[in-house]
Amino acid sequence: MTGKGHEETQRLLERTVAELGIPGVVAEVKDADGTWFGTAGVADLATGARRGPGEHLPIGSGGKAFTAATILTLEAEGRLDIEDPVNKWLPGVLDSGGYDGDKITIRHLLSNTGGLFATGLAPELVSGYASRARFAEHRFDVWTLDDLLRLAVSQPPVGEPGERFVYANGGYYLARAIIEKVTGNAYADEVERAVIRPLGLTATYVRPDTETGYRGPHPRAYSTQFYRDGVDPADVTSDNWESMMEEPGLEPLDVTEFNTSWETGNLISTTGDMIRFIDAMAGGGLLPPAQHREMWTTVSTEGANWLPHTRYGLGLFELDRAVTGGRTVRGVGGSYWGHLFCALGTPDGERTVAFHTNKEATGWDLLFKIVELEFGITIDA
Repeated sequence: MTGKGHEETQRLLERTVAELGIPGVVAEVKDADGTWFGTAGVADLATGARRGPGEHLPIGSGGKAFTAATILTLEAEGRLDIEDPVNKWLPGVLDSGGYDGDKITIRHLLSNTGGLFATGLAPELVSGYASRARFAEHRFDVWTLDDLLRLAVSQPPVGEPGERFVYANGGYYLARAIIEKVTGNAYADEVERAVIRPLGLTATYVRPDTETGYRGPHPRAYSTQFYRDGVDPADVTSDNWESMMEEPGLEPLDVTEFNTSWETGNLISTTGDMIRFIDAMAGGGLLPPAQHREMWTTVSTEGANWLPHTRYGLGLFELDRAVTGGRTVRGVGGSYWGHLFCALGTPDGERTVAFHTNKEATGWDLLFKIVELEFGITIDA
């Protein structure tokens, strides 16, 4: 499906499938001309079924934005303050492993500046899915919130609170626990109340910890993100990691049914719903002005080995205006086994884009190419 002005984006999707080993990709764009939807490749390698609009998709770390928006809603309601120390709401939870719950605030958690280590790289998590054999053994493991809170402090701090940005899922596990402590309600119920219902996101939901499927049409997911069988992840370094990866050319593994209770938020959505969500987050259509300003008080991500050319707010990123010619583009992105999801938009609502591949990211080239084509911004990624 091609529309006015999106022919180059359609060709990019086709090249992505042809050249990068991606089974299938979709992209949806909302602009002054309406909505355009593009697709290339397949949703299912076995049947050849095509990808299409309305698919239910895991948004990965895009769920952090829903957590942040829920926390900021609670602040607007006078039920907490993002400058509250963690110990006010979760006394003692951070008082181990060298952390100090009296110094780390909710703002630190949401901005990834609390000094928590990069939880997504914790051996206790990664080793369970490191090889095809390990993935088969652990793909349905359930991570409870208590498990995740222990994981968040399982390694020492990497800095002082407020010192620097380090992308740490653990901060969002703590934020989830704070939401439940403040409200007495389940995280999923509060996200529904504060974000999903007000924005009319009819296909978006928090997937329960024990659920591994989808409630609507969805693509199969495929991965080659594995070490060779027998490799100990503890032996992998930045120098030898390539030699530890499985042999190239292996067929991708179908990872569709996968328990992702360790993911921050564990949200399922669609490209259409996420366009509506990003419009509201980028432009201020959900939060009161004071909380919107807090969401977009950003910190540099430079030197953090994360998405380049960005600054981080509370749960979302903003492309660095130094490389966008002063234009503001805001969004979310996330990738794990079998999925890459990104959504970006401008605060004026002029253009919003969401896209998904049913294989994990091997880099951010696709993101920056779509930014270049749809927003007219050239970024040397």
